[in-house]
Amino acid sequence: MRLLIALGGNALLKRGEPLSAENQRQNIKIAVEQIMKVTDDNELVIAHGNGPQVGLLALQGAAYTEIDTYPLDVLGAETEGMIGYIIKQELGNVLPRNMSIATLLTQVEVDSKDPAFNNPTKPIGPVYSKEESEKLSKQKGWIIKEDGKYFRRVVASPKPKKIFELKPIQWLLEKGVIVICAGGGGIPTAFNEDGNLQGVEAVIDKDSCASLLARSLECELLVIATDVEYVYTDFGTDKQRAILHAHPDALSELDLPVGSMGPKVAAACEFARATGHIAIIGSLANIGKTLEGAGGTRVSTECEGLTHAIVSLKNTG
Repeated sequence: MRLLIALGGNALLKRGEPLSAENQRQNIKIAVEQIMKVTDDNELVIAHGNGPQVGLLALQGAAYTEIDTYPLDVLGAETEGMIGYIIKQELGNVLPRNMSIATLLTQVEVDSKDPAFNNPTKPIGPVYSKEESEKLSKQKGWIIKEDGKYFRRVVASPKPKKIFELKPIQWLLEKGVIVICAGGGGIPTAFNEDGNLQGVEAVIDKDSCASLLARSLECELLVIATDVEYVYTDFGTDKQRAILHAHPDALSELDLPVGSMGPKVAAACEFARATGHIAIIGSLANIGKTLEGAGGTRVSTECEGLTHAIVSLKNTG
C-alpha cells in the first residue's frame, strides 16, 4: 500500500519545550519508533511541520543586523533539510540497513494573488505570553494572534497548487525508497511576470500540502498524526466526545480552530472526497494501532454522518 504520514509539530517539539536540537532529536526518535511499524510491504512518504523551526531561524537572523533576515522560502528550505536529515538519520537507526531513505527538498507552487495574503493565519515560531507578543509585534511589525493560551506570529498561508518534484518522488517510491518531502508544506514558490519561478514570503499549510501530495501520488491512505487520539466535538469541555468515523461533509460542518485541528480536518476531507480512500487523524504515539483500526478518526465517503465514541475520551496528549 502507498501511504503518506504527515507528522504534526508535536513530532518535533512539545508545547513550551525549548527549541534545542537535542529536544527535537529526542522527539523524532519517539516518532520513528512508531513509523517503523508501518514500513513493511508499504510505499511510505513522510511529510512534517516546521513552524517553530522557521520562527526560530527568523528570530536568530533578526539578531544579526548587518543584513536583512532571510525570506521565509529560504528559511523553509533550510528547515526542510534540517528536519529531514534528523528524521532520515533516526529512522535509519531503527530500520534494517538495506532500506533506503531519501530527503527531498520540495518546491510547491502557489498563486501570488491568493486571498490568503490579505488575511495571515498560519502560526510560525515559538509561543509567547501576551506581553511578549505585544512587544514583538511593535518591534518587528509582526501580525500575532492567539494560539490557545498563548500567542504566535502568523503569516499568509496560500493554497498549494502544484508540487514540482512529484516525478522524482514517484521514481524513488517505485524503487522502494522511503521519501521524506514537502516538509512544512514545501517551499512556497510562484512564477513572476517573466515566467521565472521564485520564492514567496509565506508558509503553506503542511496538512493541505500533504493532502495534495497524497492525491497526486495516488496514495491509498493519508495519516495525519497529531497529539490527540481523535477529532472531538466540544473539545476541552465536559461534553467532549471522540469522533470514530466521519463523512467529510459532516466533518466539514464542525467549527474547529483554524490554527490547529481545522486545517487537519480540511486536508483529510479533501483527500477522502477526491480519492474515495480513507484519511485518518490520530495520535502520533499510536500510529501502528491506528492503522490496525484501533484508534484515530477515520474520514471516508463510505461513512454516514458522524459516529461518536460511546464514552467521552479525554485528551491525554
